[in-house]
Amino acid sequence: MQDLFALAGRRVCVTGASSGIGRALADGLARAGASVVGIARRQTVLDEWRDEQRAAGLSVEALSVDLGDPINTDEVAQEVSRRFGAPDILVNAAGVNPRRSADDVTPEEWQATLDLNLSTPFFLARAFVPAMRSKGWGRVLNIASLQSARAFPNGIAYGASKGGIAQVTRAMAEAWSADGIMCNAIAPGFFPTALTGPVFQDAEATAKLARQTCVGCNGILDDLIGPALFFASRASDYITGQILYVDGGFTAK
Repeated sequence: MQDLFALAGRRVCVTGASSGIGRALADGLARAGASVVGIARRQTVLDEWRDEQRAAGLSVEALSVDLGDPINTDEVAQEVSRRFGAPDILVNAAGVNPRRSADDVTPEEWQATLDLNLSTPFFLARAFVPAMRSKGWGRVLNIASLQSARAFPNGIAYGASKGGIAQVTRAMAEAWSADGIMCNAIAPGFFPTALTGPVFQDAEATAKLARQTCVGCNGILDDLIGPALFFASRASDYITGQILYVDGGFTAK
């Protein structure tokens, strides 16, 4: 039964691996036996992550690139594959949230948010698909959001990108799953990360969000590792085009 979740021999590429959800998933998949290439913009922080994980005996590599322009995704994919081998699994965790009201968001902020949160995940996945197709097996795991289904204050650009990532996940599944490439997404509830820092700095707001869940508390990043391991492994061989809300029941109420 454990073989269903085994990742030994699998290569994984995780974007946004230097912090937050991306780092938690990179760590968790590496601990499950995968060889992980972490991608992020901040070289120093990414190198610190790599060195820390290697000291723990994990197989990790680091590549510092700016994923903000989807035009660069083919070059990034080629560099990853050339240096570390083509990944079997792609985790698209890099993201940005400008937290602007609908009245104040600028065209530049809007475009930058959609580029990193929506366009780059699609084009980077597409660049890795040929190698996955040649093996007849692959995984694409996107990061959706509560805002994939609900509107939050000061979240119109982020919400648009995350509503889009839910749909592009389904469209990826339609396009590629017949070739053995399963495409799914995790939609986290409220977890303490750099993007949610302003929320968790407000104790009253944090407590209110916890009360809105069915379980009565907000998430910790380790809560995301099990779902990611499921979607990255053979355990999800017949599951594709799905968005799993890991939110303590926030969307159930």
